[in-house]
Order: sequence, then C-alpha cells, then structure tokens
Amino acid sequence: MTKKPSPERVDTANPEWSTEDFAKAKPASEVLGGLFGKAQAKEMLKPKRGRPKSVATKEHVNVRFDADVLERFRASGPGWQTRMNAALADWLKTHTPEELKA
Repeated sequence: MTKKPSPERVDTANPEWSTEDFAKAKPASEVLGGLFGKAQAKEMLKPKRGRPKSVATKEHVNVRFDADVLERFRASGPGWQTRMNAALADWLKTHTPEELKA
C-alpha cells in the first residue's frame, strides 16, 4: 500500500516529472546555446575543478625560520601562515630588506 502525498506538501509550481516529461526533456548542451549564446553555454557547461583561481596568487617557497618564531605563530592557531605573511607585509611598509644586510 502506497501513501498519498499530503496536499500541503505538494509543490504545484514544480510537479514531479512524468514519463512524458522525461521523454520531452533535452540535454542542457542543446538548450543553453539558444538561451545564452554558444560561447556562454560552452563556458557554463565546462566542468569546474578545484578552488577558483585567486586574482592575487601567492608563490610557494621553502623558507627556514627560527623555531621560536614558528612556535609563536603556530600557537596563534589556524591561519598562522596568513598572519605571518601579514606581519611581513606590514614590516615592509616601513622597512626594506636591504636594511638587514650585515
């Protein structure tokens, strides 16, 4: 015995698809070109992979820091690398790396 859906919960604006509806359906690749243009449709259908590219990308480098410096930043919790970058960027506003040359 199957239960009938509660009338209050039936979405009349988006009814459940029938077999006829599925038979009439067309793939997005056929429909989107007419609605948005071929170039936009191609972009919309392109699979998105991973995190979106940032406008200001960062460079991956290997750097050595004193253990006590790393310990202090790591102790500040998640995001310590971002805070370390911010601290260096803030220092560069008033100093130059050449000042540290011995």
